Amino acid sequence: MSLRSPIPGQAHHKVKREESSFLGKLGGTLARKKKAKEVSDLQEEGKNAINSPMSPSPIDINPEDTLLEENEERTMIDPNSKEGTKFKELVKVLIDWINEVLVEERIIVKSLEEDLYDGQVLQKLLEKLACRKLNVAEVTQSEIGQKQKLQTVLETVNDLLRPHGWTIKWNVDSIHGKNLVAILHLLVALAMHFRAPIRLPEHATVQVVVVRKREGLLQTAHVTEELTTTTEMMMGRFERDAFDTLFDHAPDKLSVVKKSLITFVNKHLNKLNLEVTELETQGGDYPTAGRIARREYVYLGSRATQFADGVYLVLLMGLLEDYFVPLYNFYLTPENFEQKVHNVSFAFELMQDGGLKKPKARPEDIVNLDLKSTLRVLYNLFTKYKNFE
Repeated sequence: MSLRSPIPGQAHHKVKREESSFLGKLGGTLARKKKAKEVSDLQEEGKNAINSPMSPSPIDINPEDTLLEENEERTMIDPNSKEGTKFKELVKVLIDWINEVLVEERIIVKSLEEDLYDGQVLQKLLEKLACRKLNVAEVTQSEIGQKQKLQTVLETVNDLLRPHGWTIKWNVDSIHGKNLVAILHLLVALAMHFRAPIRLPEHATVQVVVVRKREGLLQTAHVTEELTTTTEMMMGRFERDAFDTLFDHAPDKLSVVKKSLITFVNKHLNKLNLEVTELETQGGDYPTAGRIARREYVYLGSRATQFADGVYLVLLMGLLEDYFVPLYNFYLTPENFEQKVHNVSFAFELMQDGGLKKPKARPEDIVNLDLKSTLRVLYNLFTKYKNFE
């Protein structure tokens, strides 16, 4: 039996090839392990930075939130802050408002982050509020399409708000990234700009953790983000008038002003045997339809309805302009908030028909017993009709 001699160098070449293959596999494995360790270390670094002793409480974050580029910044809400009473109330009020506006669209929002990020609901909301149609695709499934829609919607929003001095605290990436703080800032601004018939909780805040990457290291800061201010500011009354000065610097004279306006009002309402006794108290008794139709009224005493339901404002305008207001134009005995708002809105229309400027107050302010708003409306009537007998 003869043995074949190996070709010179073949064995050595085979060993080299096997060694090369082994090292290649080992190198790839080591490279993947090294990369995985770097990612793991970076994620751990991010968590440690956020859960540092300076942090009021540990925060469970998405690992992707710590993978930042140099000088990049991301924010996240402290979960404990979401349990705040005013924060939860703000979210609920805004969700209810959106659902009310979009009820005819059969859109039901349950989560601000999950339902608004793709721009579809925001598009419909803005179209309803601004009474205009946006030139965007109705349905967009891709991320690119969603961001393009958001870009159009937000550009329209910004064009509406910027001229009125609004600070833009949102962008396409923050809304599409489901940043709840940015979404809330946007919705609060829209509600205020379009004078939504809602009452936002005052001084609603949220604790926000800001993560920044500087020179390869993650830095964190805890910031209190203010989402709403006072009702006065949120109603858009940035121009002060005599009533602001009166309330702030001469409260002792407030009773004199109220007395003068009540005297003026009763001078005319007394013709119908009606009388106002207090501007800030809402009563529960109403004139009957039969008595109003016959222009026969009874004195309601301390249980007078005042102005919060709009009934007296409507009747007063009829008296001042010397005409009878048909009962089908307003609710004589309003049963809910919406019917009261309707009455006050109708009274405002009668005022404008009579040559008065559109009241600065919202109908909702009157219904919500905002004294300063009520005084402003009555003072405008007094200014024009004070010599009317």
